[in-house]
Amino acid sequence: MPDTIRSSSDDISFDDFDEINSPRPTATDFDAVVDRALSRRRFLGGGIAFGASAFVMGTTALTPARTSADASAAGSRLGFDAVAANGLDTITVPDGFSWHVVARWGDPMFPDAAAFDQASRGTGASQERAFGDNNDGMAMFAHQGRTILAVNNEYTNRAIIHGNRASLLPENADDVRKGKAAHGVSVVEVIERDGFWQIVQDSPFNRRITADTPMDITGPARGHDLLKTAAEPSGTRSLGTWNNCGNGRTPWGTYLACEENFNAYFSASDPTYTPSDALGRYGVGRKDWGYAWATADERFDLSKHPNEPNRAGYIVEIDPLDPTSVPKKRTALGRFKHENAEVVVAANGHVVVYLGDDERGEFLYRFVSDGKYALGADNRDLLENGRLYVARFTDDMRGEWVELTPAATGMATDAEIRIHTRQAASAVGATTMDRPEWVAAIPHRIEAYCCLTNNRNRGIKPNAGGDPTPVGGPNPRAANLYGQIVRWVPDDGDHAADHFDWDLFVTAGNPTVHDDAQAGSTNVTAENMFNSPDGLGFDSRGLMWIQTDGNYSDAGDFAGQGNNQMLVADPVSGEIRRFLVGPRQCEITGITFAPDRRTVFIGVQHPGEKGDSHFPDGGQSVPRSAVVAIRRDDGKPVG
Repeated sequence: MPDTIRSSSDDISFDDFDEINSPRPTATDFDAVVDRALSRRRFLGGGIAFGASAFVMGTTALTPARTSADASAAGSRLGFDAVAANGLDTITVPDGFSWHVVARWGDPMFPDAAAFDQASRGTGASQERAFGDNNDGMAMFAHQGRTILAVNNEYTNRAIIHGNRASLLPENADDVRKGKAAHGVSVVEVIERDGFWQIVQDSPFNRRITADTPMDITGPARGHDLLKTAAEPSGTRSLGTWNNCGNGRTPWGTYLACEENFNAYFSASDPTYTPSDALGRYGVGRKDWGYAWATADERFDLSKHPNEPNRAGYIVEIDPLDPTSVPKKRTALGRFKHENAEVVVAANGHVVVYLGDDERGEFLYRFVSDGKYALGADNRDLLENGRLYVARFTDDMRGEWVELTPAATGMATDAEIRIHTRQAASAVGATTMDRPEWVAAIPHRIEAYCCLTNNRNRGIKPNAGGDPTPVGGPNPRAANLYGQIVRWVPDDGDHAADHFDWDLFVTAGNPTVHDDAQAGSTNVTAENMFNSPDGLGFDSRGLMWIQTDGNYSDAGDFAGQGNNQMLVADPVSGEIRRFLVGPRQCEITGITFAPDRRTVFIGVQHPGEKGDSHFPDGGQSVPRSAVVAIRRDDGKPVG
């Protein structure tokens, strides 16, 4: 039997799982860490990264359209009263706003689908006809008067989805089938009736894309020997997508699902099997995270199909308006643990995609298409070919995008670079980052932001490839508990430019516990403090919506921060207010707006992951991840 972590709890995170499978040595001398941190602070003139208002709140160099003084004179643009942190098992929104559930894990998507069964938590067959679990990134599409919502279903909590089993784990083939069906993407038509959004169950657009859905492999790696398996010897097709975290949407109307912790689903039945170093770089080992997929589906058995993991870890492009279309894995955008994909069109028409690799000490990437976007033209394959870059940041507040080519990386072909992208980035000396998560580009201004959510290994351990993680640049704190948001402005107002200026928009922290760098930047106060910024998006007014996925203990270093939350920030003035607090033990993630902007949709993921929530139905009900709609009571636009 393939090797599986046999645990009845979900206490081991994907990050912890990776470090258990591939332990990193403690390679950095502590005194050297302290020296670097102190040197960094001296370089910044006494703490620019940790609080000088000109830096954190928007310099004229980085926000040429408007200065901080202009914003202050005009008054706050955040039109709501801040919500207090709390530990309630519900959603808290400002006065004058209301929320309701649009779709939950297990809700039927089709007229003939069974209702969610609280006792069994469903079967493989019922889950294939129902909304997936642990929804994350999402996007809304308007089409001929109809509204289509595409939503990632990242993973499942074993103890919840298999809560009908004494072991709280999958115990048979149908349990595995149910788990695989709960992953992937849910595409549903939604409609607003009497102020409430709901699924249109008889819509022809409704579709489940799961870990078993056929996919096309496109781009430079298509057909490469490392993508060939006994079941699919051409290396041009694969089955399924899973662990999709953030998302993207293209100007031509397609949805981008982003495969993240794909490694945790593979295991080996042969106890003597040792994964290659190349697989180890991605955290692929003999044990899986407890899903036991290899017990019912041989392709997840590494000792029998060692190339199968090379077919995961990509951006998947989906046409949400054509339920018969085949999703495409876009290898041109690289293979790593994708968080989201932020798509912009550069001044010269080339499509630029910003991409983060969400693991401690990994990298920030950029893709630039070979072709150009043209309104009304056939743009469907613009993500098939292009140039892939990785970011290098320097302490003089400058940065550059380094192209990953065979000459620069020492790799033989572009295909190898797209399959072993982490190794390619290491080869060119890219900057190791504090878990780069969502990237968002501000509308109407050439400026981009990335959430660096946290990194307890910063300055202490190298990344999975052995690259050092020194304190400095956009990662200014050792053993970073709280995270920060980095901002960059491309040279010449061009997202395709190879150089940029950067600063930190905010460094999260706790000013009620700390009086040093851990307190955070000056726009972090006792009233709006948070940790682990993760999801990120902008509304039509250019306001930034920040979602957190961090420590919700409300104790110690995190005292007073309550449950995970969503905040709204003004990128010009630097002002930040808490807009929403989620239920217990959840992550707040995914954001999209209704076509008329009067509703914002967000995701509540893994409520009660440690057993202390009954969201959203209350009582003694099973906790279920959900998409939630939030509106102003006066009916005015939200964003």
